Amino acid sequence: MADTKHGTATHREIERKYDAGADGGLPDLSGVAGVADVIDKGVADLDAVYYDTADQRLAEAAITLRRRTGGSDAGWHLKLPVSLADGVRDEIHAPLSDDVPRPLAGLVRSRVRDTPLVPVVRLRSARAVRHLVDGSGTLLAEVSVDGVRAERLHGGPGTTAWTEIEVELGETADPELLDKVEKKLRKAGVRRSTSGSKLARALAETGDAAPAGRDGRARPQAPGTDDPAGAHVLAYLREQRDALLAMDPAVRQDLPDSVHQMRVATRRLRSAFKTYRKILDREVTDPLGEELKWLAGELGVDRDREVLTERLTTALADVPRTLRLGPVRARLRIWSIAGRAGSRRKTVAVLDSPRYLALLDAVDALLADPPLRKAAAAPAGNALPKAVLKDFDRLAARVDHALALAPGEERDTAMHEARKAAKRARYAGEAAKPALGRPAKRFAKRMKAVQSILGEHQDSVVAREALRNLAVQAHAAGESAYTWGLLYGREEAAAAARERELPEVWARAAAPKVRAALGG
Repeated sequence: MADTKHGTATHREIERKYDAGADGGLPDLSGVAGVADVIDKGVADLDAVYYDTADQRLAEAAITLRRRTGGSDAGWHLKLPVSLADGVRDEIHAPLSDDVPRPLAGLVRSRVRDTPLVPVVRLRSARAVRHLVDGSGTLLAEVSVDGVRAERLHGGPGTTAWTEIEVELGETADPELLDKVEKKLRKAGVRRSTSGSKLARALAETGDAAPAGRDGRARPQAPGTDDPAGAHVLAYLREQRDALLAMDPAVRQDLPDSVHQMRVATRRLRSAFKTYRKILDREVTDPLGEELKWLAGELGVDRDREVLTERLTTALADVPRTLRLGPVRARLRIWSIAGRAGSRRKTVAVLDSPRYLALLDAVDALLADPPLRKAAAAPAGNALPKAVLKDFDRLAARVDHALALAPGEERDTAMHEARKAAKRARYAGEAAKPALGRPAKRFAKRMKAVQSILGEHQDSVVAREALRNLAVQAHAAGESAYTWGLLYGREEAAAAARERELPEVWARAAAPKVRAALGG
């Protein structure tokens, strides 16, 4: 994936690191299944300076940013973790320059905020490279033996040195090859490195322990079933904060589903503030919740249009050609483009805004010094079910109100309000799952089913409004509005079907045994 406008390029890196054996050499890998030849590519001298904040915010998040000279890929490299356990990272390259390139600085802004990036470590490596290729000469993996010398540039004058082996999978190779190579290495006495990256090892061996959180404290352990309610709520909030930060660079890169996932994290945070208001002081959480609502709204403009466009495109494809009267595909495409124009630029501008960065700082401040109320010290098995069941009662009242209304606009509005309550009840159950276990999991699953029915109904309401506008535009342009009317009718039928399904789904979700299992 390349961004020609900003001169960056991205590739998915899948690699494993090993501590070299006593002799520092590489065993013969020509016998690895599928490998036809091992090609010696010589030795390259690499010089890399790693950048971070003084308190190592990037290292804390397993992100590396470096400026490297030497070798075939000199330039700036930013590595974002995808799956640390599997050694998978996205590596974004930018051309060599004196300062951190703006596109890369943007991708780490949610982590560093307004804190300067400074050189923290310099690594000089002598890299001996070998290519493992198949019978056609296709690269299966690059294996390198790196003799590394590390020098601390910020936070101490420490130095260290080591030798490691790095195996990076080729772009089209089967990941199983890494297991085959590792089996060969293990037989030669070579073991996996305990450090996830050269930077992590350099920091550890030049005087620093693993980075603490942004508040300077050690990372808290996951709460156990005997921990109080407040510990579980804070763990959930921390998880959502981390999800929000992790999705920021993905949204900036316009990766699939990234806006949706970031929006979900903001909603879960806000929902938790409301559900657990007996545990967290509302004077602190209410203003923060309003800012989260603002962020979700800004992100939702692009996401909602994306979902709606996909729904209408799929619906139109299901209409027989003989019933597609007029330039319906072209009109839908124009409508979609007009709605999306400039939306990504606007989203990125929001993520660069002082208001957004202040929101992130406020969430960090809350987690560093949580405004816990007296109920936070209560056993989780008592306090959490009460909060969850209160959200259920709120949902029950809204569902009953919606079902009592005749079909029409008033019922549509009531079902939309019930959908929001179902989502909040679901999130409440999910937040309580680590403390309450299977009963909370089942509760959340039942609430999700209700949310899904109500969500599909609301999607139909929104789609009908869009179809009506498309019909008006088509009529004004002298085109047939028949196809839009046909799709409108289908959406009406879909909404009616969801309304018929709701009582049964709700009865299953509202079963007394589901709530009784939560305790409290």
